[in-house]
Amino acid sequence: MRKQLLKWVALGLVLMGGIALLAYAARSPLEEVSAAPPDEGIICTYGPTFTLTTTDGYIGTPDDNVVYMWGYAADNSPFQHPSPVLCVNEGDTVTVILHNTLPDDVSIMFPGQENVLANGQPAQPQFDGGGNLTSLTNVAAGNGGSITYSFVADKPGTFLYESGTEPDVQVRMGLFGALIVRPAMGADHAYNRSDSQFNPDTEFMVLLSEVDPFMNQAMERHVQRNRPFIYNIENYRPRYWLVNGRGFPDSIAPNFAAWLPSQPYGALARIHPYDPVDNPVPAMARYLNVGTTEFPFHPHGNNGRVIGRDGHPLEGTGGEDLSFEKFSINLGPGQTWDVIFKWYDAEGYSPDNPVPVTVPGIQNLVFGLFYSGSPYLGEQGTLPVGTSNTNSCGEYYIISHNHALYQITSWGVPMTGPITYMRIDPPLPNDCP
Repeated sequence: MRKQLLKWVALGLVLMGGIALLAYAARSPLEEVSAAPPDEGIICTYGPTFTLTTTDGYIGTPDDNVVYMWGYAADNSPFQHPSPVLCVNEGDTVTVILHNTLPDDVSIMFPGQENVLANGQPAQPQFDGGGNLTSLTNVAAGNGGSITYSFVADKPGTFLYESGTEPDVQVRMGLFGALIVRPAMGADHAYNRSDSQFNPDTEFMVLLSEVDPFMNQAMERHVQRNRPFIYNIENYRPRYWLVNGRGFPDSIAPNFAAWLPSQPYGALARIHPYDPVDNPVPAMARYLNVGTTEFPFHPHGNNGRVIGRDGHPLEGTGGEDLSFEKFSINLGPGQTWDVIFKWYDAEGYSPDNPVPVTVPGIQNLVFGLFYSGSPYLGEQGTLPVGTSNTNSCGEYYIISHNHALYQITSWGVPMTGPITYMRIDPPLPNDCP
């Protein structure tokens, strides 16, 4: 088993480090702050006023490489990848103060937002003296420049924010993040529709991205050794594909895992089976794509109901519901999809209602890392002596992954890319840690 996976198992019970707590502390003082961030689910940085600083640093990859990246950091926090998830409410006047410590001009665009201001004036594309486009919006100059953007978040949904300056390079380098606008109907709804309700304790992000390490290496020489940035963008070819800034198995490690100090966001979805009385409200997944190609994300074991795309609820001109169920989420470059989902224990198999097959003996079985030793939810069975296992209470694990299979690799190492799992815990009450 690879070293990274062994590291995850060995450190699975490690308490969150100081870096994790500092990053989580970037919340509005008006928000209730728990003792520690949740292990799974979206971690918001709350507004509506944000101070973001461009930083650089390194991320780890599942093939034990490290890659130089850029990012936006909240306040005085250290580098992180991806940049913070900015959360605001519908109707907020959002203010983003950008400080640029990098040698190149940078900027932020807010796709889907209207009437964006830069230093109080309408944001505009920038041109050089020869009339050549240099940026899609106003910039913070390199080596210490600042700029303030503002807009009214007048519609709810899931959005990206990203650099508008040389985006073919700077977005690929990591200058991007997610922006969530909560509707007036409440933070437990995706839109101002009653049928968009979800359980806020089961809200997850699937942010898909890609990395060509040769471009990043050229940028590292440019920034850290003061050399020209020499890279032919026509040779751009990703070797890494990530979910929430991580590859598998790091993707299923907890939020703010201590051994991933610059990659704070996990991608494990943890839910309970649907129950019309005890668990009737669905979970929510916010999908975002900052890559250059379509990512067909493929959650096994259940369909999702697509309720919105690019910050628009799927509804007709008269408000009629146009949402639809889908198995794979075919996410185009720059798109966001909002999907609610449930997991049904359709067969209800248990020791009292056994599966209608003969389970082979232990000597004829191969036990996976997440198998409890029993085929039944909430049950744990006998495992061979010496078996490595991370199943804690008879829960189920169902894989979710990018279905462009060449992309679930890390420079050719298979099963290491944008892969995660949905964990189904036994119905409450249970003794799951």
